[in-house]
Amino acid sequence: MVVYQYKGVNSYGEKRKGKIEASSEAAAEAMLRKTRITVTSLKEAPKDIFANIALFKPKVTGKDVVIFTRQLSTMIDAGLPLVQSLEILQNQQENPTFKQILKEIRMDVETGTTFADAMKKHTKVFDTLYCNMVEAGEIGGILDTILQRLATFMEKSMALKKKVKGAMTYPVICLAISFIITCVILIFVVPVFSKMFADFGEALPALTQFVVDLSEFAKSNWYVIFGGLFAISFIIKKIYATEKGHFIIDRLLLQAPILGPLLRRIAVAKFTRTLGTMIQSGVPILDALAVVARTAGNKIIEQAVYRVADSITEGRTIAEPLEETGVFPSMVVQMINVGESTGALDIMLEKIADFYDEEVDQAVDNLTAAIEPIMMVFLGGLIGGLVIAMYLPIFKMASVVGG
Repeated sequence: MVVYQYKGVNSYGEKRKGKIEASSEAAAEAMLRKTRITVTSLKEAPKDIFANIALFKPKVTGKDVVIFTRQLSTMIDAGLPLVQSLEILQNQQENPTFKQILKEIRMDVETGTTFADAMKKHTKVFDTLYCNMVEAGEIGGILDTILQRLATFMEKSMALKKKVKGAMTYPVICLAISFIITCVILIFVVPVFSKMFADFGEALPALTQFVVDLSEFAKSNWYVIFGGLFAISFIIKKIYATEKGHFIIDRLLLQAPILGPLLRRIAVAKFTRTLGTMIQSGVPILDALAVVARTAGNKIIEQAVYRVADSITEGRTIAEPLEETGVFPSMVVQMINVGESTGALDIMLEKIADFYDEEVDQAVDNLTAAIEPIMMVFLGGLIGGLVIAMYLPIFKMASVVGG
């Protein structure tokens, strides 16, 4: 197969250009004609020396997958065969990594593999939730509807993740700036003052002496400080990689004063949204719970969901074991209980998810509003304290001279 660069005009008279993979120039032109593009220029694309190096390959983003999912849903709903739809989407895909993945999926489907099984070979792009829902859609003959629900679910999940990341960005930047400023003051500014203070012949105030000693330590042992920070982050990462360590850290995060309630709301929103979407798509409840547990992102929530699944196999309802876990609020448990009783569990889960999405929005806004003054006071106190420590001896000397 050869990669060709093309330029052309579509049926609306709009100019189009891109790359297409085909066995020959004639085959490439025929494939473009299928997509209603009149070719004006077609030539073999130059070889990319970095094409086979994983480091230089562009990543497939969530946005890429959402766009692909919506387009594929529209094509299948319009009556196009799956293989032809995949071929069209592969040809117009600009991300070379995703283009290659779609090509491999199309070839697997052509040889008789199911669409879901073909996707399961590319777990970095299509996760367990995605593959299970596609499998349910294939079995139920409603693949277009399932893909539409998947796209909506992914968009809402991405929006939720973006809000949380946005709330965490501000304090992280503030802490990084304060650390850099403190290092600059201690390593470059304080030594200038300490040389001047040495000529005074007087004992320095306690705060000034502490800052001077801290500066000398930082200058002499900067590699120990940075090495220590690296070692701490490495140790925490190793602990988090273990089952017990992961559980302990996740429990501490859920119990944290300000962050804990936000993480609980996020967990409830994710749990209800994922479970509701899968049940609505026809995935069996136990299979859905297994996927929800694996994609929970928190060991406490994961174990709670697994306990729910075990309880259901014993013939109990979902609401009972959920209440026993102590993780989910009573309101959520009661609404799920009503949903089970009325046979509208998927609809009730969707309503809970919508409610908690709004709760997360409010919690993020409150967190941001609370963090801003705290960080301002912290930065002001840190930098102000260092400045005052440096000027205390000067004030003392001025008062002696004045007296």
